[in-house]
Amino acid sequence: MPRSVPPRTAPPRPVPARTAALAAAATAACAALAVLPLNASAAPTAGLSCSVSYAVGNDWGSGFTANLTLTDTGTAPINGWTLGYTYAGNQTLQNGWNGTWTQTGHTVTVTNPDYAATINPGATYTTSANFSYTGPNTTPTTFTVNGTPCGPQSSPSPPTSPPPTSPPPTPPPSGPAPAVHVAGSTLAKADGTPITLHGVNRSGAEFMCVQGHGFFDGPADQASVTAMKSWRINAVRVPLNEDCWLAHSNVEPAYAGAAYISAVRDYVDLLHRNGLVAVLDLHWTDGAYTGPSAGCSDPDATCQKPMPDAAGALPFWTSVAQTFKGDDATVFDLFNEPYPSRATGSEAGGWACWRDGGSCPGIGFQVAGMQAMVDAVRSTGADNVLMLGGLEYANDLTQWAAYRPTDPLHNLAASWHSYNFNACSTSSCWDAQIAPLAAQVPVVTGELGESDCAHGYLDALLPWLDRHGVSYLAWAWNTWDCSSGPALISAYDGTPTAFGAGYRAHLAGG
Repeated sequence: MPRSVPPRTAPPRPVPARTAALAAAATAACAALAVLPLNASAAPTAGLSCSVSYAVGNDWGSGFTANLTLTDTGTAPINGWTLGYTYAGNQTLQNGWNGTWTQTGHTVTVTNPDYAATINPGATYTTSANFSYTGPNTTPTTFTVNGTPCGPQSSPSPPTSPPPTSPPPTPPPSGPAPAVHVAGSTLAKADGTPITLHGVNRSGAEFMCVQGHGFFDGPADQASVTAMKSWRINAVRVPLNEDCWLAHSNVEPAYAGAAYISAVRDYVDLLHRNGLVAVLDLHWTDGAYTGPSAGCSDPDATCQKPMPDAAGALPFWTSVAQTFKGDDATVFDLFNEPYPSRATGSEAGGWACWRDGGSCPGIGFQVAGMQAMVDAVRSTGADNVLMLGGLEYANDLTQWAAYRPTDPLHNLAASWHSYNFNACSTSSCWDAQIAPLAAQVPVVTGELGESDCAHGYLDALLPWLDRHGVSYLAWAWNTWDCSSGPALISAYDGTPTAFGAGYRAHLAGG
């Protein structure tokens, strides 16, 4: 949707959603004697001792994601490995990652990648693949490592009963915040435990500074964070402004450069002390754009542009990455809501501009493409998870996988925005467009909401996201009138609006 410059109390507008899911797991313990290598790099290891866990991370009816975790439970490293197992049904391999996957008949094998040939005692390694199927999807019961039995499995097959429509109640998080990384199609903590983000957007730092009003719209203190935590969230997304971070001359010095960076840094530290993951989002950027769906004619960072400008966005992300390098409890959302296809006039041209940047038809400035922003972050040595929103204000993820940038760390997630006024706003669209991508990479619903100050759209969307294990952050923890944009609260003590009441009840399991 076109975005307009918000007044002092109004938000920049939101966009569409995402999918994925975490299902059942079965664990197999094994202790074997001799090793019979099945791949050229495998070296026999006497007294091999291991465990294998098998989990269905996503099941969308005609296909699923299998996640297999191999643990060395012995005293010697496993040097070179091939893991094998057999399906009882017609499960058919589609694609795999974090290993070389093959299938012959019902038998599946996965061989270590070069970068993970060795698994040390006590260490684990997870490899994943997508399969299609019809009929039963029975959990395999026997595994081998280099030809030696690693089983049988003692855990039952994944349950077939419908998953819950809302998450079970959980206590508010406590510090420190968990470091997160991409593990196949899910986000995971440092110890490999999957984590699903349930949170809110805290709008203000993208517009208050450039409008000369301060850093945040409302309080950014412990009391306000305590109120957030009472809703049982575990993540907060913080939109940022390019000009304020880089101290451009159009921003009052009191709210720019070192002062702005310090305010953001202090707020992220506060969130982390309260156990909350922070998501930093580049929201408003430079570049004069007056084409289709333009939010403003201003070349400064006072509204949403179709893509970020290379002259500002690349230094911005280099600086942000240097500031938060080593803090993996902070996720980087590279650009809020791309809409380059509106300028280029075609979807293919939009996706090419999205990834490659440069001179894009219809955009009169040099664009920072997603690949260039990924490279800017990684050039600093920062290994943070990077979120990349798709076209049409992050509501269109149909070509995300085809145009996915290269990341040497394989630490990318898709960002999806979902509102009742978006094109993809029905469960049939979510099933067709979001679920298949969520089977490959983590999808984070960076924004979700509705334009009626109610929660009917959320009542349909949130259970679907839960069934697919998708992360989500609602727009927005601000007290503006719901008629100017979805507002979760009417007071910073956490008093909900009618819209917020629906979201809070869902998080509470009710």
